[in-house]
This record gives sequence, structure tokens and C-alpha cells, in this order.
Amino acid sequence: MRIGFFDSGIGGMTVLQQALRILPNEDYIYYADTLHVPYGEKQKEEVREYIFNAVDFMANQGIKALVIACNTATSIVVDDLRKKYNFPILGIEPAVKPAIQSCEGKQIKVLVLATNLTLREEKFHNLVKSIDHHDIVESIPLPGLVQLAESLEFREEKVVPYLKEKLSSFDLKQYGSIVLGCTHFPYFENSIKKIFTEDVNIISGSIGTAKNLKRILEARNQINDGTGDILFFNSSCKVENKETLSNYKKLLVMLDR
Repeated sequence: MRIGFFDSGIGGMTVLQQALRILPNEDYIYYADTLHVPYGEKQKEEVREYIFNAVDFMANQGIKALVIACNTATSIVVDDLRKKYNFPILGIEPAVKPAIQSCEGKQIKVLVLATNLTLREEKFHNLVKSIDHHDIVESIPLPGLVQLAESLEFREEKVVPYLKEKLSSFDLKQYGSIVLGCTHFPYFENSIKKIFTEDVNIISGSIGTAKNLKRILEARNQINDGTGDILFFNSSCKVENKETLSNYKKLLVMLDR
């Protein structure tokens, strides 16, 4: 049986790439809801419907576990998904806790970069409230990065000006840790580094999610000896177009550098 990965678009490949590193012999299904991307600027109930439709489709493929490789989807629906399905469902959330820990005892702050919907959700606010005891966490939505990623536009000359414009009101020297609170954002890590000081710590939740996936499969004795094969679906349509498949594989290679 395969492991399912779900995202609104290509962002979840940043999590899949981490899974491929530590579970290289598993086989995977990657579902990108390309008909409805981006999620972060839509209404919550609309997005919930898209997610349940996608997970229904993946469940019918016979997956043994599902990774919701999307911060927005995790924040609004992961608990309800777990009530409906009997296979393990893992989510991903902004890695605020390790970011705060890396800044403890220092006169520096944490900045969370995410989508509007993730930052509006009660799940995110409760997370910050439970661990940000010194009021050092700030946040900003950067929906343009999702749009750039989905357009396969990663050039720094396009990304850096957008970041400078959106962050122009921030004193960037104040921040010691930057949390990539959207799975699309690791594609732009090099551009983000150019905006902040050299010693800034950039953190995402991808590695932790992949490690947790391995622990769960080991505990259930479900580690497979597969080939690392990946089936790609765009909104329940199997991807067979050679150019699209080539682009998806290039993205995984790009992340592995």
C-alpha cells in the first residue's frame, strides 16, 4: 500500500522530499488540488469541501497513511479527517515551538510567514498562546509566494522584490528565527535569507512531519520494501503529461540540493 500526500498544489512536495530521504523504499501518491489552489485566500467552508473530496478519492486508492502536507488544510480540518478515516493522518503546522526555543534568552523575535487562512485560524492562535510566554512571535501572510511557486517562478530577481515590499514595515534585524508556515515557502529559502541577517534561523515543520510518519509506520509494522515510486494526481486526475511529470520530478531534485 502507498502513502498519500496531499496539498493544494506543489507545496507539499517539500514535505514529500523529506519523507523520501528517510523512507526511500516506500511508494507514494501525491495529490495536488490544482483546480482549487491557492487555499489560503478562500473561505474556510469552501476549502473544507475540497479537502474532504480529495481525501475520499485518496482513501479509495487504498493508502495506508495520509500526510496533509499543507498548513492551511491542517489548521482547518485535520481533526475532523481523523474522526472519519481509520488510517493514520498526519498534519503539519508552523514550527513555532522550536523557533521560540532557539530565541530564548536573546533579545530577538520570531516571525511566522504563512497564508491568510492559516494565520486567521484558532488553531494557530492557540498554538502561539500556549508557548509564546514573552510575546516574541509576530506573523505576516505572504500569499504571493504561493502564486509564484505554482507558476514555477523561483528566480530571486522576482521573489526578493516581493519580499522587500511586503516586509518593508518590519525591522528585520529584530528577528532571530523565521518560521516557514506554508509548505510552498521552502522553495524560497535562499531568497528569504537575502532579506534577513546572516545568522537568522529558518525553520519549517517538514522534517518533523516526515520523522513522525516513520515512527507511526514502524509502530504499526507497516514499513514497506518498495521502490520509491510516486503516482501524481492533479485534482483526482492522474498526471500522465510528460512535461508536468518532468516539472514535478525537477521540483523534488531542486529541493534535494
